[in-house]
Amino acid sequence: MSPEAVAALGAALAAAVPGDLRVGCRAIGPDDEAALLPAEAQALTTTVAAARRASGAARRLARDLLADLGAPAGAILRSPTGAPSWPRGFVGSLAHDEAVAVAVVARAASGAGLGIDVEPAESLPVDVAELVVTAADRLGDAGDGLGARLAFVAKEAVYKAVHPLCGEILDWPDIAVDLAAGRATVVTGHTAVLHVCRGPRLVVVARVGAGGIGAG
Repeated sequence: MSPEAVAALGAALAAAVPGDLRVGCRAIGPDDEAALLPAEAQALTTTVAAARRASGAARRLARDLLADLGAPAGAILRSPTGAPSWPRGFVGSLAHDEAVAVAVVARAASGAGLGIDVEPAESLPVDVAELVVTAADRLGDAGDGLGARLAFVAKEAVYKAVHPLCGEILDWPDIAVDLAAGRATVVTGHTAVLHVCRGPRLVVVARVGAGGIGAG
């Protein structure tokens, strides 16, 4: 992504989420694998350079966002399920596509779980859309053809927010999204608030509040 596109996405993300969340983006660069702290680099199981660069970019970004909230400095390691492990008293989520990394963090008082996902602003292939979108989903104004892709991004973000809370493996039909209302419901009983960004990339932040309900 060009610097201008990254700046535009960053501005769109900041406008899309409330002030108690810290969210940002970073273009993935050739030096980002070197941004991994030693413990982070050791914890990564992949040897694929592109994946390690993306992980480094996302963790570099998340550490900066955490520092803005006053969190202690340190490595962002992986839980047994592969999700990031956050400092005590904080929650967050990481994501990336082939070009850009995104991250969102907050103090734990802001919500029990956070999830984020990013995808190119392109239509979803029909065969994939048929798997992702169910009759329970409400896509709102899908006249631009991005409704199914947004549902895909939203469900990925909701999964990341909910899975650490319940440990259950969720499939697409287990999550129902209402993009116009900015809400999602899960078969586990959790409800998430969705913050949708339709900038140079499609990004959704999902937040589950205390007790499993959404936090606006």
